[in-house]
Amino acid sequence: MSRKGFAWEERLARHMDELKWLYMELYDSPEHFEELIANMRGFYDERKPALKRQDKKREEDPAWFKKNGMLGMMMYAGNFGGTLAGVGEKLDYIKRCGVNYLHLMPLLESPAGRSDGGYAVADFRKVQEELGTIEDLEALADKCRRQGISICLDFVMNHTSEDHEWARRARNGEREYMDRYFFYDRKEDVDAYERTVPQVFPTTAPGNFTWLPEMGKYVLTTFYPYQWDLNYKNPVVFNEMMYNFLFLANRGIDVIRIDAVPYIWKELGTSCRNLPKVHTIVRMMRMIGEIVCPSVLLLGEVVMEPEKVAPYFGTVEKPECHMLYNVTTMASIWHTVASGDARLLKKQLEAVAGLPKEYTFLNYLRCHDDIGWGLDYGTLRQYGMEEVSHKEFLNDFFTGNYPTSFSRGELYNNDPVTRDARFCGTTASMCGIEKAGFCGDAEGMDQAIRLDEMLHAFMFIQSGIPVIYSGDEVGQVNDYTYKEDPEKREDSRYIHRGKFCWDLEEKIDEPGTVQDRLFHALRRLEVLRAGDAVFDSRVPFYMAQTGDISVLCLVRRGEKETAMGIFNFSRDARRIRVEDSSVPDTFTDMLSGEEKNIRDIALPGFGFFWLRA
Repeated sequence: MSRKGFAWEERLARHMDELKWLYMELYDSPEHFEELIANMRGFYDERKPALKRQDKKREEDPAWFKKNGMLGMMMYAGNFGGTLAGVGEKLDYIKRCGVNYLHLMPLLESPAGRSDGGYAVADFRKVQEELGTIEDLEALADKCRRQGISICLDFVMNHTSEDHEWARRARNGEREYMDRYFFYDRKEDVDAYERTVPQVFPTTAPGNFTWLPEMGKYVLTTFYPYQWDLNYKNPVVFNEMMYNFLFLANRGIDVIRIDAVPYIWKELGTSCRNLPKVHTIVRMMRMIGEIVCPSVLLLGEVVMEPEKVAPYFGTVEKPECHMLYNVTTMASIWHTVASGDARLLKKQLEAVAGLPKEYTFLNYLRCHDDIGWGLDYGTLRQYGMEEVSHKEFLNDFFTGNYPTSFSRGELYNNDPVTRDARFCGTTASMCGIEKAGFCGDAEGMDQAIRLDEMLHAFMFIQSGIPVIYSGDEVGQVNDYTYKEDPEKREDSRYIHRGKFCWDLEEKIDEPGTVQDRLFHALRRLEVLRAGDAVFDSRVPFYMAQTGDISVLCLVRRGEKETAMGIFNFSRDARRIRVEDSSVPDTFTDMLSGEEKNIRDIALPGFGFFWLRA
């Protein structure tokens, strides 16, 4: 047997029995399974030598992405570099930021005006024309690989654009393509579905279906009317989407972000969320990747609390996603900033700490999307915070309509009936940098930068991979120019999706500027984190008592040392005592080198300490 074929045969043999069993249980179609295996072999043979070398290297070090040196950044390629080639020309800046994990937001072909920010894909093998070509994407991935940067790309599995070839042919009445979606003739069938399935965006759509008058049929559109849900009960859909996944993997993509993964399997009479067969599909996808392109990771977008997210990791014996977003912690961080009450955040971090250390989360403060206040209101109610009134408080606070607020931003999907809404804004604007800059408030600016740094320090000490949204490292504030664009002005999420301000980057080395203070503060933390194995995502952590509901203490216990992070979520100074008899009284401040007694330690408003013993 040739060396070329050995890896394929060994990997296929390792997974063949389980993959075939799951596939046949789902589809009972030997011919479609045989076609899948044949095409997988084709993609393996087409995989270029540099990628196969990377496959081998990462197979030998399967925890490569869990190490403390990982630092991510997410961005829209067009906003950052104009084109994919332009991003490649800016890699020196990305390297200066210490980034080695680059998430390029949706860039595959999608229709203008009906793209949902790129999540309505019209062609999974073409790049948006204004960004370049699929060859440009591959060239960028190659350039990043040579510089030690992994590329993450979104893979929209749940639906296609109504402009996708499948949807166009289905609209023309071709049965083969209609069977790839969900069509109903009768309103009664639609109503039966609607009785058990909640709406994702109740303020922007009348239901989960869209009426197509030219066909005389309803089509399932869970998210937006121009996004048609795919029918994964059809083996052709599964196979073809796996071929698209492998096509992107062979372009050099290192991480495939599975968008809206809990929604991909539909059953009448259920909520169509998190159904068991979703896990069957993700498990098969994991095995297909391990056979053809084992260096490629699966990142699941699952927007739920940590204990409900965890099943998408699978099990140690039968893993599914390599990584998941820590969505709930992100939303709870901002709740804590507004309320000054860290009890909910502490409880959720304790839940994360109780999960197997093999699980890897992506941690972030902001992303491309809005912030939804899907908090644990059962717990908050115990603290005197009722759901409706607390959501109103949070939205008032972060839009700047609360008396003591320092934040600026806008609501998204505001529902005047339920008084529910989500929130949009950049990290800098939410921390007060925009307001302080506009008002010329030097003291307010000091507080805003301190809060911004503290929140990043809190993110960096959590277990997993920290990901910064492009522009946060230079304190970029809200971009209100989106209102001048007729295709964007109805979507307030574009307030934090503005073009990267290169004039801010030029101020990084100007002493005393916001950019100088923030950029270098974050880099100090990032360098410390990358240089100390106690920050490895596999190192266990726990939450210690501080005696103050505004102050959190996170303790990481490595084999040789202990690191402690203490974070004050109040704008007022605090003096606290860390109640943890398992650690010494005295720690060393990792930033200043000073000795600190944790039994009596003072923190400034929105201040923090990183300590080591």
